[in-house]
Amino acid sequence: MDIAATDISAVAHRLGVTRDAVVLARSADVIDLHLDTFIPVRLYGYDPSRRHGLGPTNGRFFGHLDLPRALDAGLSGGMWSITTNPFRTPAGRWRTFERNLARLESWIQRQPGLVRARTHAEYVAARQAGKHACLISVQGGNCFDAAPASIASVPDRSVVRVTVLHLTHSRLGATSTPLPSLRRSKGLTAEGRAFVEALNAERVFVDLAHIHPQGFWDAVETHDKTQPLIDTHTGVRAVTPVWRNLDDDQLKAIADTGGTIGVIFAEHFLRRRGGPRDGRLVLAHLQHIIDVVGEDHASIGSDFDGAIVPPADLRSGDAYPRLVQHMLDGGWSDDRIRKVLGGNFLRAFRDLRP
Repeated sequence: MDIAATDISAVAHRLGVTRDAVVLARSADVIDLHLDTFIPVRLYGYDPSRRHGLGPTNGRFFGHLDLPRALDAGLSGGMWSITTNPFRTPAGRWRTFERNLARLESWIQRQPGLVRARTHAEYVAARQAGKHACLISVQGGNCFDAAPASIASVPDRSVVRVTVLHLTHSRLGATSTPLPSLRRSKGLTAEGRAFVEALNAERVFVDLAHIHPQGFWDAVETHDKTQPLIDTHTGVRAVTPVWRNLDDDQLKAIADTGGTIGVIFAEHFLRRRGGPRDGRLVLAHLQHIIDVVGEDHASIGSDFDGAIVPPADLRSGDAYPRLVQHMLDGGWSDDRIRKVLGGNFLRAFRDLRP
């Protein structure tokens, strides 16, 4: 599909936004740092190559994104995640990851509008060709527990980013769950520290989403200070003080490495009493990041199809121009908007993998 041929006025009318918002979304680098659309593919055979509606749950939990809607919205790149099932055996997790990686790469190759991007240069080439760049990522570093050589076992540097922890504790360390746990140490284990070092050696983004605060600081201490850290999908505690979100010191630690923080679209991590109920929820968290560490370290990481409930106006993958409209209505400059939509991540990506 040629997104340049799509009628901008019709898209603006359908989304209830100005032409300026659509044009800006189409012309900017728009990169979502966390797309979980491969989860419904694995769960029930969802086909992301064809256009879908919001489904029977009206955009709650799944059904947020597909390729036609992504291209409609001007989504030029995204971190497409392979999420680890922690309940498999270590050998089973590794075998499953290998199958899922091959499956995802095969799907990308079959789509004329997609291309895999492993480096900044490959992203730029994809952009120039008018294609969406897929940055393959892993959620849950424990998928490598039985790998022959940890992350180095992945051929061709296919994986761009790994979330060290996910929703469960692992031999690498503790997740940020608020549930009671018998686990005494909430930091990274020796294996977890070694894993961070292995990611650094392969120049893979170390993603600090989902990690317990103690493990967060262990990772910061262990991490190669010349490489950017990221948190791909989170909120901030100063706006919404819940267990999942980062505090200001954590924001500063990521920014100090030249990294960036992606704000999630999940209502339950963003809402606050008396606050907005639409896409301005995302804007409030982005604005706080900007206030604390500057506009060079804020990004978006929707977590689309990750069993989340986005604000009603952001439940469909073609709705990024609505977020742009909120930014314009908030008085944000075009330069700031372009940075947050993709420019900040691209700077970090260039620093890590030119």
